[in-house]
Amino acid sequence: MKVKHLFLVITLCFSVLTSAQNVAKNANLRLKEGPIDEQFEFILKNSNKYKSYKVVKRDWIEKLQKNVADSINAVKKDFSTEVAKVATQQAEIEKLKADLASVNQKIEDLNTEKDSISLLGMQLSKGSYQSLMWGIIAILTILWLFFAYRFKSSNAITKEAKAKLAETELEFEEHRKRALEREQQVRRKLQDEINKNKN
Repeated sequence: MKVKHLFLVITLCFSVLTSAQNVAKNANLRLKEGPIDEQFEFILKNSNKYKSYKVVKRDWIEKLQKNVADSINAVKKDFSTEVAKVATQQAEIEKLKADLASVNQKIEDLNTEKDSISLLGMQLSKGSYQSLMWGIIAILTILWLFFAYRFKSSNAITKEAKAKLAETELEFEEHRKRALEREQQVRRKLQDEINKNKN
């Protein structure tokens, strides 16, 4: 019976040791991998109790502390990387905004240029340009009609003046002929008188 007790005690000790080793191995595995909250959960569940306190192995606390520090450093590094990435993206966004504003300005300038015509260095809209051209055509038409009327009127006056001049010249020629005939008659009479007086 004593041998059985001894064997049972040895088996129980061996099983406790094996269990303790498995817990330690599992603890190392659990503390090496997994999220921090699961590591805290593991420590709380597998810690011994002493009155209302938990007794935690120092190497577990140190391992957890190292894991927390590593996690914080990883988060800081990720945060720094993300901040740098956000800054780069923000710079790219600002550059794209500037490029977009420049392209929009060029498009606006092209649309203005397309919808306007340059005349004597001034940019006029197509509507204003057409109005100006039709105004110039209307003024030129009015001037042409005015000068055509004046020309026709002047031409009629000139023709009338030429006709009167021709008539006057004709009258003058007739008057000259009559005056010449009278003068010749007067000379003949004078010659006749001179001839009478000589005889």
